Amino acid sequence: MSSIPDGGSVPAPGAVLLDAAVTTRCRRRVHLEHDPAAGRAVGATGVEGAGQIVLPEPDPGVEMRVADAAEHRAQLAARFAADLVDAYRRVPDGRRSERVEATRALLADPAVRAVGAAELPPDEGRRGHAELLVRAGGDDAGWYPVIVVRHRVTDPGTGALTSPLDRPHPSSLTVDPDRKPRAVSRDVLRLAHLHRMLAAAGLGARRAWGGVVGLDADCVVWTDLAAGPGQEAGRSPLDTYDRRFADRLAVATAARTGGPALAEPSRITECRRCPWWPVCESELRRADDVSLVVRGEDALRLRGRGITTVRSLAALDPRQGLPAPTEDGDEQVGGELTADLREAVALARAWRADVPLVRRVRRPEVPRGAVEVDVDMESLGEDGAYLWGVLLSGVDVGLDHGYRGFVTWDPVPTRDEARSFAAFWAWLTDVRRRAAERGLSFRSYCYNEQAENRWLRGSVERFAGEPGIPAAAEVEAFIASDEWIDLFPAVSTSFLCPHGKGLKRVAPSAGFGWRDPEAGGENSMRWYRRAVGLDGEPPEPAMRDRLLIYNEDDVRATHALRTWMTSDAVLAVPHLDDLRPDPGEPGAPQDRVSAAACAAPRPCG
Repeated sequence: MSSIPDGGSVPAPGAVLLDAAVTTRCRRRVHLEHDPAAGRAVGATGVEGAGQIVLPEPDPGVEMRVADAAEHRAQLAARFAADLVDAYRRVPDGRRSERVEATRALLADPAVRAVGAAELPPDEGRRGHAELLVRAGGDDAGWYPVIVVRHRVTDPGTGALTSPLDRPHPSSLTVDPDRKPRAVSRDVLRLAHLHRMLAAAGLGARRAWGGVVGLDADCVVWTDLAAGPGQEAGRSPLDTYDRRFADRLAVATAARTGGPALAEPSRITECRRCPWWPVCESELRRADDVSLVVRGEDALRLRGRGITTVRSLAALDPRQGLPAPTEDGDEQVGGELTADLREAVALARAWRADVPLVRRVRRPEVPRGAVEVDVDMESLGEDGAYLWGVLLSGVDVGLDHGYRGFVTWDPVPTRDEARSFAAFWAWLTDVRRRAAERGLSFRSYCYNEQAENRWLRGSVERFAGEPGIPAAAEVEAFIASDEWIDLFPAVSTSFLCPHGKGLKRVAPSAGFGWRDPEAGGENSMRWYRRAVGLDGEPPEPAMRDRLLIYNEDDVRATHALRTWMTSDAVLAVPHLDDLRPDPGEPGAPQDRVSAAACAAPRPCG
């Protein structure tokens, strides 16, 4: 085997080194993370120094997922050590520079075929580590990267290229008859990042293979990074990676060196969970930036036509269309909107008037039944669904009206989920049967069915054959029936929502408020850990009560929202044609709304 190279030049102090995460991260966030002045920006904390150390308090849900991912990686490392025996070595913990040197030493040992927790030599603006490196073998002295992630990387189907965990090598891969690959861009781009790092250090294999082990931890899923389709049409993953990384490196370098910023703030979907959002929000609000109401490519197109503020968008007359692109505007940037201009203008006017909802239709429609059930499920990430909450209302069918929770307090994943799910399904089936026997229509409701459907299907798949678990066909028939109603599309069809369409954003307009001021999905995961003692502490009964109250309020919110949407009270919400611009003096409020709009409910809590 050839000798291990030195790994390139040593990065200068303060040099920009980026990990693979930047390739799927907002360009402005990359700027802020490398701008030494970002810590003094409005919205940041008062800590001096580089951007990375001035972030708000960590989100408890994010902290939990990070901890779970670390445990998952540790379990897989132990598995690799047991399966690969003497061919496997793990890089010891220590400072990054120490891990780099330890990695070099192990890669130079011809007896070592696999290296765990490998820290690659930083070079060409990159830094990164791989959970596993496997030697290519034969006349190829290079190494293949394998990463371990805590999410699913395959779906039922065929076509995934997989190898067993005890043979984590492309030479052992086969076309899997039971799995198809799930496209997760951050995984593929991280593998491309590691491939480029290995190549820069003279350690890259001739074939650009990369492997990933997912949540199920039962195989390695392989991708040919040079041949497979990337996230950009007509480009391989390596091509996509190279373009994105070069761009992010330029953004970060400009920020670090005080050059002109290559990325300005603009509101996008990622902002909802970004720790830098308070900084960007302050700047966007000061500028009254149009992306506050129209996001993504549409915001770019509006700017290309000189419409840079919410105020200027609100002042448009949709009947006259958009102004012509500015002379210096890019043709693509100044293109037509994907959103309806009439609705975009209404959103801007609602934003400026602080109107939480605007009707898109004269009267919203939600299918109703004589017997009705509202459903909400609580889960812990990908580990399991521990609570199915229901609220029965409508005509009496001989069962108590009100809330009921079907729950397991055994830490998920657990076989006791089968019992709680079977009890929920038996109860729901009984309600449906009783309604049918009485000739009554039945409807059940949830808000954004993706999570409920995922665990309806997942519970049947995981617990097939357990007592009370229905056949998959039975669950699929229910999901496809007109008895299962997702309120989220009804809200999207009926309303413009300047501040978002989440249940906790829209239900207050129906007069509903949660009893717990900290109610939210991320907090519920933290409460669950305490409720079942996942972190080694005794289980807390008070947290169990808190979760049941939270779940009950969620189903009651769904009930309140749909009954309000089908009542005359919803007509107090202004229609988009009710919103008019105010041709007042510059600097004066630009929008006035009808008396009905002024009487509309406002967000609470």
